[in-house]
Amino acid sequence: MTALVPREPYSDKELRTLYPANLELQLVQIGRETTLALGERLRHLYVNQINFMPRIISNADMIYLRATPMPRALDSVQQSFVGMYPASARIASFPPPTVITRAAADETLFPNEGNDSKEMDYLSSLISKWMPDAQRVAVDSHPRLSGIMDTVNSTLAHGPKTRLPSAFYDTKGREIIDKIATEEWFSGYKESEEYRKLGIGALVGDIVTRMVGSVERSDNKGLLEVPSVDNDSGKGRKGEIGVRFGMSGCHDTTLAAILSSLGAFDEEQWPHFTSHVAVELFKDRSIKAQPLEPTDSAPRQSFLSSSRKKTKPSSVIVRKPMHEFTTGEQAKLQGYFVRMRYNDRPVTIPGCKMPGKHMEGDETFCTLVRTHPTSGNMVSNK
Repeated sequence: MTALVPREPYSDKELRTLYPANLELQLVQIGRETTLALGERLRHLYVNQINFMPRIISNADMIYLRATPMPRALDSVQQSFVGMYPASARIASFPPPTVITRAAADETLFPNEGNDSKEMDYLSSLISKWMPDAQRVAVDSHPRLSGIMDTVNSTLAHGPKTRLPSAFYDTKGREIIDKIATEEWFSGYKESEEYRKLGIGALVGDIVTRMVGSVERSDNKGLLEVPSVDNDSGKGRKGEIGVRFGMSGCHDTTLAAILSSLGAFDEEQWPHFTSHVAVELFKDRSIKAQPLEPTDSAPRQSFLSSSRKKTKPSSVIVRKPMHEFTTGEQAKLQGYFVRMRYNDRPVTIPGCKMPGKHMEGDETFCTLVRTHPTSGNMVSNK
Protein backbone atom coordinates (compact mmCIF):
# COMPACT_ATOMS: atom_id res chain seq x y z
CA MET A 1 0.00 0.00 0.00
CA THR A 2 1.22 3.49 -0.83
CA ALA A 3 -0.15 6.97 -0.32
CA LEU A 4 -3.38 7.66 -2.21
CA VAL A 5 -2.79 9.19 -5.66
CA PRO A 6 -5.52 11.81 -6.31
CA ARG A 7 -7.50 11.34 -9.49
CA GLU A 8 -7.92 14.11 -12.06
CA PRO A 9 -10.76 16.62 -11.43
CA TYR A 10 -14.17 15.46 -12.65
CA SER A 11 -14.85 16.24 -16.31
CA ASP A 12 -18.00 18.13 -17.33
CA LYS A 13 -19.54 14.82 -18.43
CA GLU A 14 -18.71 13.16 -15.08
CA LEU A 15 -20.11 16.17 -13.19
CA ARG A 16 -23.43 15.93 -15.06
CA THR A 17 -23.59 12.24 -14.17
CA LEU A 18 -22.56 12.60 -10.52
CA TYR A 19 -24.55 15.80 -9.85
CA PRO A 20 -27.76 15.68 -11.95
CA ALA A 21 -29.31 19.08 -12.69
CA ASN A 22 -32.62 18.06 -11.08
CA LEU A 23 -30.95 17.39 -7.70
CA GLU A 24 -29.78 20.10 -5.33
CA LEU A 25 -26.87 19.23 -3.04
CA GLN A 26 -27.75 19.71 0.63
CA LEU A 27 -25.02 18.33 2.82
CA VAL A 28 -21.79 16.46 2.80
CA GLN A 29 -18.65 15.02 4.62
CA ILE A 30 -13.10 13.05 6.36
CA GLY A 31 0.11 13.64 6.21
CA ARG A 32 0.14 17.38 5.60
CA GLU A 33 0.69 17.61 1.84
CA THR A 34 -1.89 14.99 0.92
CA THR A 35 -4.56 16.38 3.26
CA LEU A 36 -3.88 19.88 1.94
CA ALA A 37 -4.31 18.47 -1.57
CA LEU A 38 -7.56 16.80 -0.46
CA GLY A 39 -8.87 20.20 0.68
CA GLU A 40 -7.88 21.69 -2.68
CA ARG A 41 -9.78 18.93 -4.48
CA LEU A 42 -12.82 19.58 -2.29
CA ARG A 43 -12.64 23.29 -3.15
CA HIS A 44 -12.32 22.54 -6.85
CA LEU A 45 -15.41 20.32 -6.72
CA TYR A 46 -17.75 22.08 -4.26
CA VAL A 47 -16.71 25.70 -4.92
CA ASN A 48 -15.45 25.90 -8.50
CA GLN A 49 -17.33 23.15 -10.29
CA ILE A 50 -20.79 22.86 -8.73
CA ASN A 51 -20.97 26.19 -6.82
CA PHE A 52 -22.25 24.56 -3.64
CA MET A 53 -19.97 26.46 -1.26
CA PRO A 54 -19.04 30.18 -1.44
CA ARG A 55 -15.70 31.27 -2.90
CA ILE A 56 -14.88 33.62 -0.01
CA ILE A 57 -16.02 33.23 3.61
CA SER A 58 -16.08 35.68 6.52
CA ASN A 59 -16.42 33.00 9.21
CA ALA A 60 -16.73 29.23 9.49
CA ASP A 61 -20.31 29.12 10.78
CA MET A 62 -21.54 27.04 7.84
CA ILE A 63 -18.69 24.53 8.14
CA TYR A 64 -18.70 21.79 10.81
CA LEU A 65 -15.14 20.82 11.76
CA ARG A 66 -14.44 17.91 14.06
CA ALA A 67 -11.58 15.55 14.92
CA THR A 68 -10.71 12.76 17.31
CA PRO A 69 -8.24 13.64 20.10
CA MET A 70 -5.40 12.18 18.04
CA PRO A 71 -3.08 15.04 16.94
CA ARG A 72 -2.76 13.58 13.43
CA ALA A 73 -6.54 13.70 13.03
CA LEU A 74 -6.63 17.36 14.08
CA ASP A 75 -3.76 18.14 11.70
CA SER A 76 -5.65 16.42 8.88
CA VAL A 77 -8.73 18.58 9.44
CA GLN A 78 -6.70 21.77 9.69
CA GLN A 79 -4.75 21.05 6.52
CA SER A 80 -7.87 20.07 4.58
CA PHE A 81 -9.66 23.21 5.72
CA VAL A 82 -6.73 25.40 4.63
CA GLY A 83 -6.67 23.61 1.29
CA MET A 84 -10.38 24.25 0.81
CA TYR A 85 -10.30 27.81 2.11
CA PRO A 86 -6.76 29.23 1.87
CA ALA A 87 -5.97 32.71 3.22
CA SER A 88 -6.95 34.26 -0.11
CA ALA A 89 -10.48 32.85 0.29
CA ARG A 90 -10.96 34.22 3.84
CA ILE A 91 -11.53 37.88 4.73
CA ALA A 92 -8.88 39.69 6.78
CA SER A 93 -10.97 39.62 9.97
CA PHE A 94 -11.76 35.90 9.66
CA PRO A 95 -11.91 34.47 13.22
CA PRO A 96 -10.15 31.18 14.05
CA PRO A 97 -12.52 28.32 13.17
CA THR A 98 -13.70 25.96 15.89
CA VAL A 99 -12.64 22.33 15.60
CA ILE A 100 -14.73 20.12 17.88
CA THR A 101 -13.31 17.25 19.90
CA ARG A 102 -15.50 15.15 22.16
CA ALA A 103 -14.85 13.47 25.47
CA ALA A 104 -13.67 9.88 25.04
CA ALA A 105 -16.98 8.47 26.32
CA ASP A 106 -18.90 10.45 23.68
CA GLU A 107 -16.54 10.03 20.73
CA THR A 108 -18.12 8.30 17.73
CA LEU A 109 -15.32 8.82 15.22
CA PHE A 110 -13.58 5.75 16.66
CA PRO A 111 -15.21 2.39 15.87
CA ASN A 112 -15.50 0.10 18.90
CA GLU A 113 -13.06 -2.18 18.62
CA GLY A 114 -6.79 -17.56 15.03
CA ASN A 115 -3.18 -17.45 14.61
CA ASP A 116 -2.30 -20.97 13.38
CA SER A 117 -2.50 -21.01 9.60
CA LYS A 118 -0.30 -21.40 6.53
CA GLU A 119 -0.48 -17.65 6.06
CA MET A 120 0.74 -16.94 9.58
CA ASP A 121 3.46 -19.57 9.18
CA TYR A 122 4.61 -17.77 6.05
CA LEU A 123 4.67 -14.37 7.80
CA SER A 124 6.56 -15.81 10.78
CA SER A 125 9.15 -17.35 8.49
CA LEU A 126 9.67 -13.93 6.93
CA ILE A 127 9.87 -11.55 9.86
CA SER A 128 9.64 -13.29 13.25
CA LYS A 129 13.41 -12.91 13.80
CA TRP A 130 12.85 -9.16 14.07
CA MET A 131 9.93 -9.55 16.50
CA PRO A 132 10.58 -9.13 20.28
CA ASP A 133 11.99 -12.41 21.61
CA ALA A 134 11.64 -13.79 18.08
CA GLN A 135 7.94 -14.49 18.74
CA ARG A 136 5.55 -15.76 16.06
CA VAL A 137 3.64 -13.18 14.10
CA ALA A 138 0.00 -13.16 15.19
CA VAL A 139 -3.11 -11.01 15.00
CA ASP A 140 -2.62 -10.16 18.68
CA SER A 141 1.19 -10.36 18.87
CA HIS A 142 3.29 -7.48 20.17
CA PRO A 143 3.35 -5.53 17.96
CA ARG A 144 -0.04 -6.54 16.56
CA LEU A 145 -0.29 -7.59 12.94
CA SER A 146 -2.15 -4.37 12.11
CA GLY A 147 0.65 -2.41 13.79
CA ILE A 148 3.23 -4.14 11.59
CA MET A 149 1.14 -3.21 8.56
CA ASP A 150 0.98 0.45 9.65
CA THR A 151 4.75 0.55 10.13
CA VAL A 152 5.45 -0.99 6.72
CA ASN A 153 3.05 1.41 4.97
CA SER A 154 4.52 4.41 6.80
CA THR A 155 8.05 3.54 5.69
CA LEU A 156 6.89 3.12 2.10
CA ALA A 157 5.36 6.59 2.19
CA HIS A 158 8.46 8.27 3.65
CA GLY A 159 11.22 7.03 1.38
CA PRO A 160 14.24 4.71 1.50
CA LYS A 161 15.86 6.25 4.59
CA THR A 162 13.07 4.83 6.76
CA ARG A 163 12.98 1.33 5.24
CA LEU A 164 12.87 -1.87 7.27
CA PRO A 165 14.64 -5.09 6.24
CA SER A 166 13.54 -6.21 2.77
CA ALA A 167 11.55 -9.19 4.12
CA PHE A 168 8.88 -6.76 5.38
CA TYR A 169 8.14 -5.70 1.78
CA ASP A 170 7.67 -9.20 0.38
CA THR A 171 4.69 -8.91 -2.00
CA LYS A 172 2.98 -12.10 -0.86
CA GLY A 173 3.58 -11.25 2.79
CA ARG A 174 2.06 -7.76 2.42
CA GLU A 175 -1.00 -9.20 0.67
CA ILE A 176 -1.50 -11.67 3.55
CA ILE A 177 -1.10 -8.96 6.19
CA ASP A 178 -3.58 -6.66 4.43
CA LYS A 179 -6.15 -9.47 4.04
CA ILE A 180 -5.92 -10.72 7.63
CA ALA A 181 -5.87 -7.24 9.21
CA THR A 182 -8.89 -6.17 7.16
CA GLU A 183 -10.81 -9.32 8.14
CA GLU A 184 -9.85 -8.90 11.80
CA TRP A 185 -11.18 -5.37 11.99
CA PHE A 186 -14.17 -5.37 9.66
CA SER A 187 -15.56 -8.85 8.86
CA GLY A 188 -17.86 -8.73 11.89
CA TYR A 189 -19.87 -5.90 10.33
CA LYS A 190 -21.17 -8.34 7.73
CA GLU A 191 -22.37 -10.90 10.26
CA SER A 192 -24.42 -9.09 12.90
CA GLU A 193 -26.78 -6.14 13.04
CA GLU A 194 -25.88 -5.71 16.72
CA TYR A 195 -22.17 -5.60 15.80
CA ARG A 196 -22.89 -2.88 13.24
CA LYS A 197 -24.93 -0.82 15.65
CA LEU A 198 -22.39 -1.07 18.47
CA GLY A 199 -19.35 -0.71 16.22
CA ILE A 200 -20.20 2.34 14.10
CA GLY A 201 -23.94 2.96 14.51
CA ALA A 202 -23.40 5.98 16.78
CA LEU A 203 -21.35 7.83 14.15
CA VAL A 204 -23.72 6.91 11.33
CA GLY A 205 -26.55 8.12 13.56
CA ASP A 206 -24.76 11.46 14.04
CA ILE A 207 -24.40 11.89 10.29
CA VAL A 208 -28.00 11.04 9.52
CA THR A 209 -29.24 13.24 12.37
CA ARG A 210 -27.57 16.21 10.74
CA MET A 211 -29.06 15.35 7.35
CA VAL A 212 -32.57 14.95 8.73
CA GLY A 213 -32.16 18.25 10.61
CA SER A 214 -31.19 19.87 7.32
CA VAL A 215 -34.28 18.47 5.60
CA GLU A 216 -36.49 19.78 8.38
CA ARG A 217 -34.88 23.23 8.15
CA SER A 218 -34.59 23.02 11.93
CA ASP A 219 -32.53 25.59 13.78
CA ASN A 220 -30.04 23.11 15.19
CA LYS A 221 -29.35 20.96 12.11
CA GLY A 222 -29.07 17.98 14.40
CA LEU A 223 -26.56 18.43 17.21
CA LEU A 224 -25.30 21.86 18.26
CA GLU A 225 -21.77 21.46 19.57
CA VAL A 226 -20.24 24.92 19.11
CA PRO A 227 -21.05 26.99 22.20
CA SER A 228 -21.08 30.77 22.16
CA VAL A 229 -19.45 32.99 24.74
CA ASP A 230 -22.57 32.75 26.90
CA ASN A 231 -23.15 29.04 26.09
CA ASP A 232 -26.00 29.82 23.75
CA SER A 233 -26.19 29.58 19.96
CA GLY A 234 -25.23 32.52 17.79
CA LYS A 235 -23.18 33.53 14.75
CA GLY A 236 -19.53 34.13 13.98
CA ARG A 237 -17.57 32.25 16.65
CA LYS A 238 -20.74 32.07 18.71
CA GLY A 239 -22.42 28.99 17.34
CA GLU A 240 -23.23 26.61 14.55
CA ILE A 241 -25.67 28.23 12.13
CA GLY A 242 -26.88 26.94 8.77
CA VAL A 243 -24.17 24.30 8.39
CA ARG A 244 -23.69 23.26 4.76
CA PHE A 245 -20.42 21.36 4.97
CA GLY A 246 -18.90 19.10 7.60
CA MET A 247 -15.35 17.81 7.84
CA SER A 248 -14.18 15.27 10.44
CA GLY A 249 -10.64 14.07 11.02
CA CYS A 250 -10.90 10.39 11.88
CA HIS A 251 -9.01 7.19 11.07
CA ASP A 252 -8.69 4.44 8.48
CA THR A 253 -10.61 2.11 10.79
CA THR A 254 -13.49 4.62 10.91
CA LEU A 255 -13.82 4.81 7.14
CA ALA A 256 -13.69 1.05 6.62
CA ALA A 257 -16.19 0.49 9.46
CA ILE A 258 -18.70 2.88 7.85
CA LEU A 259 -18.36 1.18 4.47
CA SER A 260 -18.39 -2.33 5.95
CA SER A 261 -21.51 -1.65 7.99
CA LEU A 262 -23.29 -0.68 4.78
CA GLY A 263 -22.06 -3.74 2.89
CA ALA A 264 -19.87 -1.59 0.65
CA PHE A 265 -16.38 -2.79 1.60
CA ASP A 266 -16.24 -6.20 -0.04
CA GLU A 267 -12.77 -7.21 -1.26
CA GLU A 268 -11.39 -3.76 -0.52
CA GLN A 269 -7.85 -3.23 0.69
CA TRP A 270 -7.08 -1.44 3.94
CA PRO A 271 -7.79 2.29 3.32
CA HIS A 272 -4.82 4.13 1.87
CA PHE A 273 -3.33 7.21 3.50
CA THR A 274 -5.55 10.30 3.14
CA SER A 275 -8.52 8.19 2.12
CA HIS A 276 -11.86 9.86 2.67
CA VAL A 277 -15.57 9.15 2.61
CA ALA A 278 -17.97 11.85 1.45
CA VAL A 279 -21.65 11.66 2.42
CA GLU A 280 -23.81 13.94 0.28
CA LEU A 281 -27.47 14.86 0.65
CA PHE A 282 -29.47 15.83 -2.43
CA LYS A 283 -32.98 17.19 -2.89
CA ASP A 284 -35.18 16.69 -5.93
CA ARG A 285 -35.73 20.28 -7.12
CA SER A 286 -39.29 19.48 -8.18
CA ILE A 287 -40.36 18.79 -4.57
CA LYS A 288 -41.29 21.78 -2.41
CA ALA A 289 -39.74 21.84 1.06
CA GLN A 290 -42.18 21.10 3.90
CA PRO A 291 -40.62 22.14 7.23
CA LEU A 292 -42.07 20.62 10.40
CA GLU A 293 -43.62 22.67 13.15
CA PRO A 294 -41.36 23.12 16.22
CA THR A 295 -42.07 20.97 19.23
CA ASP A 296 -41.06 21.05 22.89
CA SER A 297 -41.72 17.39 23.54
CA ALA A 298 -38.26 16.41 24.82
CA PRO A 299 -34.86 17.89 25.66
CA ARG A 300 -32.31 17.99 22.87
CA GLN A 301 -29.39 15.58 23.03
CA SER A 302 -26.08 17.29 23.83
CA PHE A 303 -22.46 16.20 23.98
CA LEU A 304 -21.41 19.33 25.89
CA SER A 305 -20.81 19.74 29.61
CA SER A 306 -23.67 19.95 32.08
CA SER A 307 -23.08 23.70 32.39
CA ARG A 308 -24.46 24.19 28.90
CA LYS A 309 -27.94 25.71 28.86
CA LYS A 310 -30.66 23.18 28.21
CA THR A 311 -32.59 23.81 25.02
CA LYS A 312 -35.58 22.30 23.34
CA PRO A 313 -35.65 20.48 20.01
CA SER A 314 -36.97 22.13 16.89
CA SER A 315 -37.79 18.81 15.26
CA VAL A 316 -39.79 15.68 15.91
CA ILE A 317 -37.97 13.41 13.46
CA VAL A 318 -34.25 13.85 14.15
CA ARG A 319 -33.53 10.68 16.23
CA LYS A 320 -36.92 9.01 16.00
CA PRO A 321 -37.24 5.29 15.19
CA MET A 322 -38.52 4.72 11.67
CA HIS A 323 -41.36 2.47 12.80
CA GLU A 324 -42.75 5.36 14.87
CA PHE A 325 -43.04 7.71 11.89
CA THR A 326 -46.49 8.91 10.93
CA THR A 327 -47.42 9.01 7.26
CA GLY A 328 -46.95 12.77 7.29
CA GLU A 329 -43.50 12.53 8.84
CA GLN A 330 -42.39 9.99 6.25
CA ALA A 331 -43.61 12.36 3.55
CA LYS A 332 -41.26 15.06 4.89
CA LEU A 333 -38.27 12.94 3.89
CA GLN A 334 -39.49 12.03 0.42
CA GLY A 335 -37.55 13.41 -2.52
CA TYR A 336 -34.21 13.45 -0.67
CA PHE A 337 -31.33 11.21 -1.65
CA VAL A 338 -28.02 10.26 -0.02
CA ARG A 339 -24.90 9.38 -1.99
CA MET A 340 -21.56 8.17 -0.61
CA ARG A 341 -18.21 8.56 -2.35
CA TYR A 342 -15.10 6.68 -1.26
CA ASN A 343 -11.90 8.28 -2.54
CA ASP A 344 -13.87 10.18 -5.22
CA ARG A 345 -15.66 7.00 -6.38
CA PRO A 346 -19.46 6.75 -5.95
CA VAL A 347 -20.38 3.78 -3.73
CA THR A 348 -23.27 1.42 -4.43
CA ILE A 349 -24.88 0.26 -1.17
CA PRO A 350 -26.50 -3.19 -1.54
CA GLY A 351 -29.48 -2.25 0.62
CA CYS A 352 -30.35 0.56 -1.79
CA LYS A 353 -30.62 -1.62 -4.90
CA MET A 354 -34.23 -2.64 -4.29
CA PRO A 355 -36.92 -0.76 -6.26
CA GLY A 356 -38.07 2.31 -4.36
CA LYS A 357 -34.86 2.51 -2.32
CA HIS A 358 -32.88 4.59 -4.82
CA MET A 359 -33.31 7.31 -7.40
CA GLU A 360 -34.65 5.91 -10.64
CA GLY A 361 -31.78 5.17 -12.99
CA ASP A 362 -28.93 5.43 -10.45
CA GLU A 363 -28.50 2.98 -7.55
CA THR A 364 -25.79 5.12 -5.92
CA PHE A 365 -28.45 7.64 -4.85
CA CYS A 366 -30.22 6.05 -1.86
CA THR A 367 -33.50 7.44 -0.58
CA LEU A 368 -33.01 9.30 2.70
CA VAL A 369 -35.87 7.36 4.29
CA ARG A 370 -33.93 4.16 3.69
CA THR A 371 -30.90 5.45 5.54
CA HIS A 372 -32.55 6.68 8.75
CA PRO A 373 -30.26 5.69 11.67
CA THR A 374 -32.75 3.64 13.64
CA SER A 375 -34.14 1.72 10.69
CA GLY A 376 -33.47 -1.95 11.26
CA ASN A 377 -32.12 -2.38 7.75
CA MET A 378 -30.03 0.80 7.61
CA VAL A 379 -26.76 -1.09 7.71
CA SER A 380 -27.92 -4.36 6.25
CA ASN A 381 -25.84 -5.86 3.49
CA LYS A 382 -28.70 -8.04 2.31
